[in-house]
Amino acid sequence: MKRVLALLAAGLLSTAAWSADLLDIYRRAQANDARFAAARAEREAGQERVVQGRAGLLPNIGLSANTTWNEGEVKTDLARQDRDYNTNGYTVQLTQPLFRWQNWVQYRQGELQTALAEAQFGQARQDLILRVAEAYFNVLNAQDALDAVTQLRTAAAEQLEIAKVSFEVGTVTITDVHEAQSRHDLAVAQEIAANNELVVRRQTLVQIVGEDPGQLAGLRPGVALLRPEPESITEWAGAAELGGYGVQAQQLVREIAVREVQRTRAGHYPTLDVVATHGRSHSGFSQNAPGGSRTDASTIGLQLNLPLFAGGGISSSEREAAALKVKADAELDAARRDAALAARQAYLGVTSGLAQVGALEAAQLSSTSALEANRLGYEVGVRINIDVLNAQSQLADTLQQLARARYDTLLAQLRLKAAAGTLTEDDVQRVNALLAER
Repeated sequence: MKRVLALLAAGLLSTAAWSADLLDIYRRAQANDARFAAARAEREAGQERVVQGRAGLLPNIGLSANTTWNEGEVKTDLARQDRDYNTNGYTVQLTQPLFRWQNWVQYRQGELQTALAEAQFGQARQDLILRVAEAYFNVLNAQDALDAVTQLRTAAAEQLEIAKVSFEVGTVTITDVHEAQSRHDLAVAQEIAANNELVVRRQTLVQIVGEDPGQLAGLRPGVALLRPEPESITEWAGAAELGGYGVQAQQLVREIAVREVQRTRAGHYPTLDVVATHGRSHSGFSQNAPGGSRTDASTIGLQLNLPLFAGGGISSSEREAAALKVKADAELDAARRDAALAARQAYLGVTSGLAQVGALEAAQLSSTSALEANRLGYEVGVRINIDVLNAQSQLADTLQQLARARYDTLLAQLRLKAAAGTLTEDDVQRVNALLAER
């Protein structure tokens, strides 16, 4: 029985503190991130624009009805007669546009606005991937920094103890003890700061995911990072100018502005509608029918409207739309330049990051060898305590820089795909394949 209870308790604890990798975090963020939820709702709202535009091309049917109570009195020399009666009626009218150019243009605008909502949602999906990846790697980097300074603090404590013992037997001076104490105190302060940084980074991730992610999978030791494909900064910049979501959205904004010029210009055009009505009216009083009278009437015909003068408002709206179209042209050009610049920056971030990772991997080997040599030299008396502490600090700093360079390179790879508008969950899965349980 005790064993069963222990197993149940272990299961509850493992459920409360679940471990996750990058793909798990991304999928949970899709369900819980507030900004992504707002983008999803905006997309759903944008899908209604095409329906609203289509409504201007379809029949419009309306019903009107009325009822009135009448009280009257007719007096003659011989008699007085009250005439109290009710009149009521209804009319059904159908209007089918035959030619309303502004309605047709508005329908095309609705299609473009729906496509714009899709492009903006695609941008929001890419932004979510980048935000999740950045927050995830920031947590891993903060954890790496905490592990490094913890190891440095432990090593500094060992060196401090060795220095104290050596001072007692007279093999080192009090200066060595003070230096070891100083390095130990500094490592303790760095450990506190690193722990605070880790708490902040984890809270940033919690804000996106909506819950504590628990233990995170880290990069596998010695993982190899791939170069961008194709290996041409010009091709990536060209792809970004054509396919970036920011460019796609701005192209749609420009097309909507072009249609707006056409729509306002159509305010000068005539409109032609088919109008059909059917109505019934009933009066409770009639000179010829004491019980009242009822009239039914149906009509169908064409209705032509020709605007002649609207106080200059239509012309003013047309000039406004033309100016906004010029604005959209300029913003499209700026979006293309921004996309190309983002692609170039991300490409250089990947290539320079790969070079930096290679250099820091070599520096890690050198720093490890230097630490071992200084420890051996200290044991035989050719190195002093401060030499060992400096070598330990150098190795810890190199390890932190190497981890940060790997995370930055992976983020640059994702940003490069985002600049070209091709960042998807498949890219998250590829990065996730580089991770392993810590």
